[in-house]
Amino acid sequence: MIEIDGGGQSGSGTIVRFAVAFSALSRRPLHLVNARPGRKRPGLRPQHVAAVRACAELCGARPEGVRVDSREFSFRPGGPIRGGRYEWDIGTAGSAPMLALGVLPLACLAESPLSARITGGMFQDFAPSPFRLGHVLAPLLRRMGASVEFELVRPGYVPAGVGIVELRVRPAAPRLAALELIDQGSVQAVRGIALASHLSERRVSERMARACEEGLAAEGLCCSIERREDTTAPQRGAALAIWAETSTGCRLGSDCAGEPRRSSEAIGRRVAGALVEDLASGATVDRHLADQLVLFACMAGGRTRYRVPADSDHLRTNLWLAERFGARTNRDGSWVDVAGLDLRP
Repeated sequence: MIEIDGGGQSGSGTIVRFAVAFSALSRRPLHLVNARPGRKRPGLRPQHVAAVRACAELCGARPEGVRVDSREFSFRPGGPIRGGRYEWDIGTAGSAPMLALGVLPLACLAESPLSARITGGMFQDFAPSPFRLGHVLAPLLRRMGASVEFELVRPGYVPAGVGIVELRVRPAAPRLAALELIDQGSVQAVRGIALASHLSERRVSERMARACEEGLAAEGLCCSIERREDTTAPQRGAALAIWAETSTGCRLGSDCAGEPRRSSEAIGRRVAGALVEDLASGATVDRHLADQLVLFACMAGGRTRYRVPADSDHLRTNLWLAERFGARTNRDGSWVDVAGLDLRP
């Protein structure tokens, strides 16, 4: 059994999701203690409970102690990971994209294609948007051998939630391939989506997009941002996401959710600024993709190598967890190297 201290490194929910996914993939029992100790509300929140139970459903695991506020639980994987059709509802505005990210490693090595409808919050700080996952992470996973699609069915915002995202995965066969992103290359295109729900009278999508385009233009980057006006969400809300594609196949993204006292122009400038900073560093992945790729690199056969724009708690945490499950990792300045475990269905 693998023993994991949830208070290690960042002490975040990332440890819960990463550890459970690795337990299921490696078929090694997991015992996790001290979950999220430094958070305002320690222990598991509804989104973490939903993610653990979803992984358990995919692999026939027997989780114990998995409930809201629990700080300790065990996870005993069953057999192979099953594909098929699933529906998971967080029941709150907890991040549905984070739940999708939690089950995605399993789906990439499932016995058959998988599709899932996930209900919860879609756009919030400290969580990726479905746009970022669909246009930044998914294309790289396709290069590694797994076909991944994210479709936003209905936006959902804090506090109402009830947004819907569809995840569709055709697994890799026979395994994920390693990925080398050595040279950033030149930026070929920057695209994006400015989404606003029930805010057309305030021209929020237009204002976010314009501020972002102006910020990028000042740095010599031309950007094409789609303006979307939505009326299906249960409440008002907004989000902006952009992504850059380079001549060497790199993808770097940036996004931001709306807040009541966060102006549309501030969102646009913030999103543009983050992408400009990451590109200027010479990195081959953005600041969030840097840690998201670690788990998939650990699964792959061969050595994955990429350059990150900066260090982060989540990156250090994921590399630490990877080593707990037997992967070999190395940080050399801005370079990340991961020797994959060659996991197979």
